Amino acid sequence: MTHVITYDIGTTGLKTCVFEITNQIQLIGSTTEGYDLKILENGGAEQDPNDWWNAMCLTTRRVLQENHLSPEDIQGISFCAQMQGLVLVDKHGEPIRKAMSYIDYRAKKEQKEGIGNGFKIGGANIVKLSKSLYITGAVSASVKDPVWKYKWVQQNEPENFHKVHKWLDVKEFLISKCTNKFVMTEDSAFATLLYDVRKGKKRFSREICQMFGVKMEHLPEIIRCTDMAGKLTEGAANELSLKEGVPVFGGGGDASLIGVGAGAVGPGSTHIYFGTSGWVSTVVKKRVLDINHMIASIIGANSGHFNYFAELETAGKCLEWVKDHLAMDESNLYLEKNQISEEKAVVYKNLYDYMMDAIAHVPAGSNGVIFTPWLHGNRCPFEDPNARGMFFNIGINSGKSDLIHAVLEGICYHFRWQLEAQEKKVNTSPVIRFVGGGALAPITCQILSNVLNRNIEVVEEPHNVGAVGAAVVTAVGLGLLSKIDDANQLIQVRDRYTPDPETKRTYDKYFPVFQSLYKNNKKAFEVLNSQ
Repeated sequence: MTHVITYDIGTTGLKTCVFEITNQIQLIGSTTEGYDLKILENGGAEQDPNDWWNAMCLTTRRVLQENHLSPEDIQGISFCAQMQGLVLVDKHGEPIRKAMSYIDYRAKKEQKEGIGNGFKIGGANIVKLSKSLYITGAVSASVKDPVWKYKWVQQNEPENFHKVHKWLDVKEFLISKCTNKFVMTEDSAFATLLYDVRKGKKRFSREICQMFGVKMEHLPEIIRCTDMAGKLTEGAANELSLKEGVPVFGGGGDASLIGVGAGAVGPGSTHIYFGTSGWVSTVVKKRVLDINHMIASIIGANSGHFNYFAELETAGKCLEWVKDHLAMDESNLYLEKNQISEEKAVVYKNLYDYMMDAIAHVPAGSNGVIFTPWLHGNRCPFEDPNARGMFFNIGINSGKSDLIHAVLEGICYHFRWQLEAQEKKVNTSPVIRFVGGGALAPITCQILSNVLNRNIEVVEEPHNVGAVGAAVVTAVGLGLLSKIDDANQLIQVRDRYTPDPETKRTYDKYFPVFQSLYKNNKKAFEVLNSQ
């Protein structure tokens, strides 16, 4: 019997989980602590890295206490985290400035100067595009890619840039807090789009760094996801209430480990994630790139495989917006009417659960209302930081329940758009694993099945699959499993959903309209939202 702790570092909160590993991986307990994501007027999105560490310390102490565990019970820790952030630290590992989130898109000028000038294909300079594709298997074509955040700091905050010792991602900052080591796992290194993927290389590319003006000395040592990054220092152990010397493993990014936790690890396996952000990901054995639809093959935790990855910036964030601004009454004019009674509070776990039940009667198509889930721009299948969400075709009889239902459908429409874009290059699986907090609601699972016309499988603890993936990595690092593929037999399916032919016909009618909304409003988005 082995107990491990994994940390799932999301966009708006950190979840700490304790797993017991025997012949299966069993969740013993979990707890969550939230933190802020600050959205700036210039397109910036920032977080204080110390908020992640404080949440990690608080939840570690809490989960031990709540589950009657002692520090000696924990034999390894690891991470699953949001990716493509920029955390610049000094030689002591302290943040020089706030971390720039993966959704930060302020570096438009830097991106245009860096790769957008000259003769272009897909918005990228053809010479730099070709060199990047040959060496890294991808290209920094998105304004949200980390290198442009790095260049933004260099050009706009020279006093901060002068202090930089290392460029880290989110979990790498927490690893440094735990071990005093500056490392970056292979998947995070690839996500910088500075990583040489060619056989016999597997390191940061000096040539690409020179092309983009990145200082090689700022880049940390690269390790595998299953490697031990170091051991817990005395100071970190005291803050976490853990034992000094506990092995700390590299872990992986959410895009790497959520598929592992979903059991979608073999070639051709497709999973869809519906958390704060969202994506469609299919496992492939060789590099595939579709620059026109902004889909790339990213290195995952499972050696020798890639994840063909299409990202949606705001998925569950749209549902959070609905909760805060539609389901709840900001003006308090109808506060008494809208309060959930004590009787209902016993039935429903939270307001999201209540919302899902409240919209169960809404028919497919939400009585004509369509929602676009681009609340903070979009990356795939089109790249546009100016794109925004909208409710389209509201009529005099449209109500809140229609609008909330339309949000779920809009997110699922976008997943269909991404899935169809993937199929231009690869074969996706006929049965799709659906995970994340969105997979907790049966209504969402059924809508997704109907929109995609695919069978949908939901695993046990779908909202904890990132942490499960990190537990698998830890088990491999501790020698309890020989390889990541061995964990597939431990991932159990809880529910299955099949598409309804009649409902599918409705969604087939609405889907082209959904797609047209971006093309028809692209210029308007630019007028209203470009800086």
